[in-house]
Amino acid sequence: MKRVFPVAAAFLFAAMSCTHSPESDLTAFVDPFIGTGAHGHVFPGATTPFGMVQLSPDNGTSGWDWCSGYHWSDSLIAGFSHTHLSGTGIGDLCDILFLPSMNEFNLSLADSTASLARLNRSWFSHAAEQARPGYYAVALANGINAELTATPRCGVQRYTATGDALIHLLVDLGFAINWDRPADCSLSWDGTTLSGRRISTGWAEKQYQYFSSLFSESPASVTMLEAGTKVKGTAVEGKNIACIMTFEIREGEELTVKTGISAVDEAGAAGNLTAEMPGWDFNATAAAASQAWQERLSVIRASASDTSLLKVFYTALYHTMIAPNLWSDADNRYRGTDGMVHTATDFTNYTVFSLWDTYRTAHPLFTLTVPEMVPDFVNTMLVIKEQQGKLPVWSLMGNETNCMIGYHAVPVLADAMQKKIGGFDYEAALDAAVHSANMDFRGLDHYRRYGYIPSELENESVAKTLEYAIDDWCISQMAATMNRPGLASEFLERSKNYRNIFDTSVHFVRGRMSDGSWRPDYDPLYSHHTRSDFTEGNGWQYTWLVPHDVEGLISLFGGRELFLQRLDSLFKVVEEVKGENASPDISGLIGQYAHGNEPSHHMAYMFSMAGAPEKTETMVRRIMSEMYTPEKDGICGNEDCGQMSAWYVFSAMGFYPLNPADGRFILGSPALEDFSLQLPGEKVFRIIAENNSPQNVYVSKVLLNGQQHARNYITYDEIMAGGELRFIMK
Repeated sequence: MKRVFPVAAAFLFAAMSCTHSPESDLTAFVDPFIGTGAHGHVFPGATTPFGMVQLSPDNGTSGWDWCSGYHWSDSLIAGFSHTHLSGTGIGDLCDILFLPSMNEFNLSLADSTASLARLNRSWFSHAAEQARPGYYAVALANGINAELTATPRCGVQRYTATGDALIHLLVDLGFAINWDRPADCSLSWDGTTLSGRRISTGWAEKQYQYFSSLFSESPASVTMLEAGTKVKGTAVEGKNIACIMTFEIREGEELTVKTGISAVDEAGAAGNLTAEMPGWDFNATAAAASQAWQERLSVIRASASDTSLLKVFYTALYHTMIAPNLWSDADNRYRGTDGMVHTATDFTNYTVFSLWDTYRTAHPLFTLTVPEMVPDFVNTMLVIKEQQGKLPVWSLMGNETNCMIGYHAVPVLADAMQKKIGGFDYEAALDAAVHSANMDFRGLDHYRRYGYIPSELENESVAKTLEYAIDDWCISQMAATMNRPGLASEFLERSKNYRNIFDTSVHFVRGRMSDGSWRPDYDPLYSHHTRSDFTEGNGWQYTWLVPHDVEGLISLFGGRELFLQRLDSLFKVVEEVKGENASPDISGLIGQYAHGNEPSHHMAYMFSMAGAPEKTETMVRRIMSEMYTPEKDGICGNEDCGQMSAWYVFSAMGFYPLNPADGRFILGSPALEDFSLQLPGEKVFRIIAENNSPQNVYVSKVLLNGQQHARNYITYDEIMAGGELRFIMK
């Protein structure tokens, strides 16, 4: 074994901690720990942009704030697993966990379902921990200094010993947190390769994960275990299985483990390992991961006198590029939502589509930051429709979870068509959207019959009606693009169904019964997380969820004056959310505006739509400064696969897609002084905020390519053409 570190703490200052030049290295501004505190639910470990692998530490603690496997408040590590969700409220994944130790493992499990990794957790200190894009390191109290990096489909771990002894390495397929459970697992050792499968059930009903691991040194022993009991031989199957490998080691020596994963089979995992990690150079792999992030982050070159703003901005941009996740193997095979293995012949398949969240801002951002990937996302959605019979709702690891509401693949398809992005079948996209809209699913049959969803017939009736109306507007635009006027007219009319649940006597949306009467005992402050007319919200927050027809909503208020008064009140009301079971997702509150949850995200920009842009400018700057900070609790709610951060990226640049599928961006108040958006064809769209400061939040004038710009929005086409948008601040 190679001796590389003479003292235990030196690994924190090894090759990967080279000096960064902020002018050239944008990864230096990214702090993966932002959002690991409070309710951000992000993980700090190593991944590549949109990669299949997220190799990250797991505390081994179950609970809502540990949905990513890790929370800043914890001081124990149960190991390092290869799959994690970024910022969701879902406790799945954490597959294929490794725990190294210089101590022998305790095998005395309390019962047959207990986890060896959780039993043998190691203490750690945040002072001996670091993370940057594509790299994570921690010194464990059990005597191991661990470093992690990744390729798109492989995880690489490097362990350095702090003394002369054995490295004991636990590979625990029985490890699980929250509601994830192993269902069918296997492990085998052939003298060179450790391989196996972990099929689990949880939020993803049947998640397949195969792996293949190689080791830089040969183990002294390999012991298979089932529920903590040693098993003879070199293979084991079951639910709660593990193995312990031992390696003879001396102080300062290192052991490297590289692991390929696949949802297809063990051969796919081994093939991914061969294709992406043929050698053993950990430093070179970490440097390549860092370079991959540098290239992605360089799509926006920002500058500011306050470097803390750059830290917030680039960490946000980083978080927007973690999901969706690569799902095709190196040979283009993938496991579909029908459970079968398919080959992607003309696109790359992805998974993890948190569409109720990301349709609002993250996917519109992708059309600017990664436009070349949008056809892959769309084609993935279209093949999902063929495999499971409908467009994805919330797609996780080849499973349809049906989480949240709406059929929000539709705005993503509509947005791509509106922006004339090619590489997919427009006719198939329209047909798939219409199919979703005409299913008898989650109250859609009632929605079509009544023009709204009656409260006594369906839970979350108001929220579903509002979200379906947004999707219907998108279908009307798709149909117009495809020269289907009859279809366009039908769905445009359906998109006005929000009017049927707006009570003009109180100026709130509210539950309505099938006989047309209003649901009694209405309180716009009341919330119940799972059983009410709303989804993770209340009447105050859902009244404004009409981004596709703001003028129509204004008319229901009786005009702009009352609309603006009530919108002002949203941000100023002093009463708190009511209800013993109010949703924990209602966070980041300013009045009853809840920035920590997605239905609120467009609301500050509605002031501008009603003729009060100065109120938009004031509020978006306040939200940016209060709800986004460079601290561990610097994200005010669930990150939700990039949606929370996408809001900041757009708003910091000075514009936002209030309607996520119309190709328009409403102007706001930029937080930084200068942005250069790198576009296809070597074009650049530059955004300059002249005289900008924390005090100068108001826009006195806007110039587009040197000409005064009278509109309160710019278009996607104007951005993609390149040029300059200049804000004169005061």
